[in-house]
Amino acid sequence: MSISPREIGSDLVSIRRTTHSPGITLVVAGAMIGVLTGAPWIFPASFVTVLMNFFILVSMATMWNLMAGYAGMVSIGQQAFVGLGGYATLYFALKGMSPYVAIPFSALTCALIAIPVTYLLFRLRGGYFSIATWVVADTAGIIIGTIALFGGGTGRPVPGFTNFSPTQITNFAYLSCWFVALVVIAGTYLLLRSRLGLVLSSVRDNEISARSSGVKVTSARRTVFIIAAAGCGAAGAVLAIAQPYVQVSNEFNIQWAAEMLFVSMIGGLGTVEGPIIGCVIFFALQQSLQSYGAWYLIIFGSLAVTIAIWQPRGLWGAFRDKFHIELLPVGYWTRSKKQ
Repeated sequence: MSISPREIGSDLVSIRRTTHSPGITLVVAGAMIGVLTGAPWIFPASFVTVLMNFFILVSMATMWNLMAGYAGMVSIGQQAFVGLGGYATLYFALKGMSPYVAIPFSALTCALIAIPVTYLLFRLRGGYFSIATWVVADTAGIIIGTIALFGGGTGRPVPGFTNFSPTQITNFAYLSCWFVALVVIAGTYLLLRSRLGLVLSSVRDNEISARSSGVKVTSARRTVFIIAAAGCGAAGAVLAIAQPYVQVSNEFNIQWAAEMLFVSMIGGLGTVEGPIIGCVIFFALQQSLQSYGAWYLIIFGSLAVTIAIWQPRGLWGAFRDKFHIELLPVGYWTRSKKQ
């Protein structure tokens, strides 16, 4: 009688998503979601503004990490879709649509634009791909800046807020930022636990082996690029609502790409939690060191270099490997049943 390796393995090891009870994670997550949803009525206005900026960057960084950390596509031009998302929201608002209703349509617009862009960018690899994404972003910004409807290079305010009080505008803007971040994080988590997530993990670990096993690497990367474009477009949409003024120099600013890269790298590439942890560190340092002028930028740069050299997996990656704790598990842990 033959015994399959799966049967043998089940006698020797246990396979679990997490090394701790998932119930604890669900309770903590539920409590955090409740508190963050009610933040405008709990915390002072200044802190709510910081949270809005935090959620916008979390959305961007999560999408960038999905591309670079899982699909191996290092982009320095994701601000293209941030800007396109913001201007798509402006366009829909000018046509009479509520800016809040326009958010999913702006994300869909960015996804549609990303489809033909992939056929240009995917001809390139490595550094050439990265530089090409920057070229795409600058080109998009130049084209948008020539359109009179959008106010040219000076931009224009987003209409559609006249029926709301200042307090309502702030609260709705916060909730938009928060819900977009929540959808982006939850969507990324579910995607990485799906069949596509398994494909991305195999590509990240060894692309050659993945190709030889029949994995459609280009198709998987194209799907991820389109999803990341939609996510960054949604972030750009809520950025336009939060300001609410859309301008080329802000929406297409390369600073967005730098911040996405920074928080993903210090938090941990290839982890769902990494960009979130990185954003927490980024905003904590920014709020505590911004009074020091240029020194806080020097500290940011020194921190990034230090982590890149001594802890390339990021702070959360190092913590997870040492303590075997994963808040949002997308893989499996194996443990001997004898332990």
